[in-house]
Amino acid sequence: MANYILGISCFYHDSAAALIKNGEIITAVQEERFSRKKHDSSFPLQSIKYCLISQKINLKDIKAIVYYEKPLLTFERLLETYIATSPRGLRSFIAAMQVWLKEKIFLKSFLKKEFKKIQSSLIPYERPFIPKLLFSEHHLSHAASAFYPSPFKEAVILCMDAVGEWATTSAWIGKENKIEPLWEINFPHSLGLLYSAFTYYCGFKVNSGEYKLMGLAPYGEPKYVELIKNNLIDIKEDGTFRLDMSYFKYHRGFRMTSKKFHNLFKNLPRDKNENITQFYMDIASSIQLVTEEIVLKLAKNLRKETGLSKICLAGGVALNCVANGKILKEKIYDDIWIQPASGDAGSSIGGALLAHYAYFKKNRFINEKDSMKGSFLGPNYSNEDIINYLNSINAPFKVLKDEEIFQEVANLIEKGKVIGWFNGPMEFGPRALGARSIIGDPRNKKMQSIMNLKIKYRESFRPFAPSILEEDLSSQFDTDVKSPYMLLVSKVKKSLWKDIPENEKVKKGLNKLNIERSLIPAVTHVDYSARVQSVSKSTNLRYYNLIKKFKEITNCPTLINTSFNVRGEPIVCTPKDAYKCFMRTEMDILVLQNQILYKEKQINIKMNETWFKEFDLD
Repeated sequence: MANYILGISCFYHDSAAALIKNGEIITAVQEERFSRKKHDSSFPLQSIKYCLISQKINLKDIKAIVYYEKPLLTFERLLETYIATSPRGLRSFIAAMQVWLKEKIFLKSFLKKEFKKIQSSLIPYERPFIPKLLFSEHHLSHAASAFYPSPFKEAVILCMDAVGEWATTSAWIGKENKIEPLWEINFPHSLGLLYSAFTYYCGFKVNSGEYKLMGLAPYGEPKYVELIKNNLIDIKEDGTFRLDMSYFKYHRGFRMTSKKFHNLFKNLPRDKNENITQFYMDIASSIQLVTEEIVLKLAKNLRKETGLSKICLAGGVALNCVANGKILKEKIYDDIWIQPASGDAGSSIGGALLAHYAYFKKNRFINEKDSMKGSFLGPNYSNEDIINYLNSINAPFKVLKDEEIFQEVANLIEKGKVIGWFNGPMEFGPRALGARSIIGDPRNKKMQSIMNLKIKYRESFRPFAPSILEEDLSSQFDTDVKSPYMLLVSKVKKSLWKDIPENEKVKKGLNKLNIERSLIPAVTHVDYSARVQSVSKSTNLRYYNLIKKFKEITNCPTLINTSFNVRGEPIVCTPKDAYKCFMRTEMDILVLQNQILYKEKQINIKMNETWFKEFDLD
């Protein structure tokens, strides 16, 4: 008999729903992909309905619903924090209480009410049925999302994020179907919030701009490391830490940093519309180095403390692929596995798996690769679905067989074309992995600028990731460790480096951007690093075959891969989303499964004016 468990996460950021069946992850999707509101935190109504409808089940088939944290413990933290800092922070406290008193404090009742509506919409004339409703703890959900899908029988688990109920950093031991706590660091002392404070200070948006800060870091020099360590944070030898909260306001106000913080660095926070000066690049470089030091010390201490040779990572900080790469490079562990949806969205999977293994005490099945199925867990569209949509808008397109489309697209990439690639089930998590990707030729030195400025409409310094055939990984990068989820950074192999003229070596800041550093310049960051994705035929055969065809033509086993979206919008989900994105950017080609569309042939398409409505660039 099939035992389904539904996990949900919502009301902070990146709400999501995940469905497991007898312990197997069946589907998982973020609400933003349906609502088209980036980092949507609302109740994941559409995601839940998709999970149920895609499997042709309803709530009567669900054994339990698991919410990813315990809201009353979070409410306790808010109250205690305000009491400790009062009367400061009154405005932010009142604002938070309005939300809590409206829905969050009565979350159990709210969830029951919403699930009754869902069941009534699926089976209109029957009495609503609500499955058992369970609540996990925030960091335990993170830990479960990292360990249970991993290929490890036993491992240490490190979770690092902004904050859960109280925990901001926590360590666990996973063995078979059990997860046991080791220790935790509690709010307000938070590595995630420290990094977010610098994200805010450098003029980027908290909870979404942390990637930008990490990408900006190599353009600067770590001049402020000692200033940060001597004033903002006390780092112990084992990696544990305490912040001097007089420099921050996130625990008692609407801003992240205080006047004391600004005085320390002798600058105000950068306005998002201001140019990024060398100062902010140096700040980014400095906090990135401090973050790496803490993560490395924590990882080393846990190896020493537990003796375990494998580690799993989750939480928002685990998306810092540069820090992850340092753990790998230092060879602290024999193996590392990182949850591809490490943020709160992935906790929906963690909560569901935790119920299966810990609450219902089921035996654990371990997949020797992992159980995430390449993270291709979202909506899929058949060729028939796509053709019906394209015909409905009278869009000109060609239908090609698999081998024909791989050949055609590989040839177009070689000629410098930018391709929107829509293929198979959508990815779960923040990375595009070859299902909803924009791809191009990494050998083209102009491609990074073209994609950033004409396709993505984002900052010119943002790096792009290489997708490389798994078996060719070590031929272009200094690693042989598979990286299917684009969560590890590695250096481009020195044999591919290019000599840089003396007059260009002295360039600083964003002037470094257009220097051709390697034979694959479009995916080589200014420090010769790359956020690598190794592509396996076992998880994404069509994307693998495309790269293989490109290699046959060019002898290069790598493509540029970036997410199929523009700045300020979520990754595309449907063929309609993909077509809209294609039409309002300077993308050359759109591939929807076996259908190929050429931009120059779309000139007669009449689109609704809302397609061109100015979109949010924050």
